[in-house]
Amino acid sequence: MNKLQRCAALFLAGIIFLLSGMPLHAESATEGKLVLGTSADFAPYEFHKTIDGKDTIVGFDIEIAKEIAKDLNKELVIEDMGFDALLPALQSGRVDMVISGMTPTEERRRSIDFSDNYYQSKQIIMVRAADQGRFPTMDSLRGASIGVQKGSIQEEIGQGIPDAKLTSLDKISDIILQLQTNRIDAVIMEDTVAAGYLSDELVLADAVPDTTAVQAAIGIQKGNTELLQSVNETLTRLKNNGDIERMVTEASQLSAGTKDEKALSIWNVFWEYRGFYATGIGYTLLLSALGVLFGFIIGLFICLIRMSGIGIIRWIGSAYVELLRGTPMLVQLMIIHYGLALTFGINLSPLQSGIITLSINSSAYLAEIFRAGIQGVDRGQMEAARSLGMNRGKAMRHIILPQAFKAVLPAIGNEFITIIKESSIISVIGMVEIMYQASVVKNITYQGMSPYLIAAAFYFIMTFGLSKLLGRWERKLSASDIR
Repeated sequence: MNKLQRCAALFLAGIIFLLSGMPLHAESATEGKLVLGTSADFAPYEFHKTIDGKDTIVGFDIEIAKEIAKDLNKELVIEDMGFDALLPALQSGRVDMVISGMTPTEERRRSIDFSDNYYQSKQIIMVRAADQGRFPTMDSLRGASIGVQKGSIQEEIGQGIPDAKLTSLDKISDIILQLQTNRIDAVIMEDTVAAGYLSDELVLADAVPDTTAVQAAIGIQKGNTELLQSVNETLTRLKNNGDIERMVTEASQLSAGTKDEKALSIWNVFWEYRGFYATGIGYTLLLSALGVLFGFIIGLFICLIRMSGIGIIRWIGSAYVELLRGTPMLVQLMIIHYGLALTFGINLSPLQSGIITLSINSSAYLAEIFRAGIQGVDRGQMEAARSLGMNRGKAMRHIILPQAFKAVLPAIGNEFITIIKESSIISVIGMVEIMYQASVVKNITYQGMSPYLIAAAFYFIMTFGLSKLLGRWERKLSASDIR
């Protein structure tokens, strides 16, 4: 095995060693803190609101969580994520409790514990005003296209409607957009949440789901009886004092206040929320730059492994590339962010999980790019270098790799651009990059398309600017080739 291959093997062994030495629990990082998992698009339970120029997650669920944290003498930390990601986050210990208007169904009770019920609501059917008389009863919804929140009690109700075509999405605002754009016929949602979206265009149908009033409870990790008891004590105090009713009223009034922002133009949305997008751009560039940097390093080592003369080493490199290229990045992200926590207790932050996912995903593609570049260099270059007394490692570093790098620079640039766009996937675990911030702005302003059009413009500016810079660099490197 030559020197470069030994270095590659040592590098991979170092990664395995570091991973095996990582702490299995993140208790020290959360000591003195109460970590809350929520999906903040469910007004008035929890939603984003600009307060004193700062994005803040508010709602009566959040006020209840603050009271629980105060009784425990802990600092409340809020983790915003998709609704269907809440249970995995709680089971893995990433969050201490879940408050998101969650119904304590028997199926969920198999995975987590629930507190006493703290709020009761009923389900309604929301439709476009033109279709108000189209659904007088639940039977009339047979075969209709219905929008529901993924993993919710509303999804279970929709599944019980014969021949219904369900569209299950994470965010309530996305479901409402589906209704507004005629992609679905109706939406099943809670009356408390629906109040924030009712207008001249969106109204309630006469049909009412045949269900009893739905209760909301707080999710606690299975077996955490101490926290469960403390939560129940706080809920009992709040219910006896009438505080929960007051919190619901205040949150509903605060949510209704966001309707005044519906008339914002796209330029007003951009200027009013430019700070949100600036933060998103910073994290997107950080994720992309580190993803490509580590992907470059790992990809180069994997490339050298794939070109090894030792069969087992070459097979490991090939398996690495094929596995990562043959699975979706979203699956890789879920495995790294939740799978490691569930299996090994390794709790990574959204930023860490995002960087690792982007790095290993891009490394598989960069490894093949490097391999093509190295194999494209004339074999006589290596033979000439060896005839001058260079060993294989020195010849690779000084002769082969510089030529290969210049040849594959356009492909590396394309991978960087691809990573910038694919970093939007990291938003599903609560990473505050551009798409996450666009979703926040959409939930604040009730604007359907403007926040995403602004995000698209920023993505275009970044990718177009990067392609131009890479083009100039490529022309500079190829100036020596002009005869």
